[in-house]
Amino acid sequence: MDYVSALVPPVVMAVFFTGLIVTIVKTQGGANKAKEDAAVDAAVARAESVRQSPEAGGA
Repeated sequence: MDYVSALVPPVVMAVFFTGLIVTIVKTQGGANKAKEDAAVDAAVARAESVRQSPEAGGA
């Protein structure tokens, strides 16, 4: 029975990893793609504007 306890964790991790990959692939694109792209574009623009703005009190 030691072999069963040795094989269970890798099998469980493989099943969950496969489920994760399937979920990621299924959620790519679809109806929400434009909304997700807009959210990412807004976040990138906000990050760039903060990075490029002059800092107050700089030497």
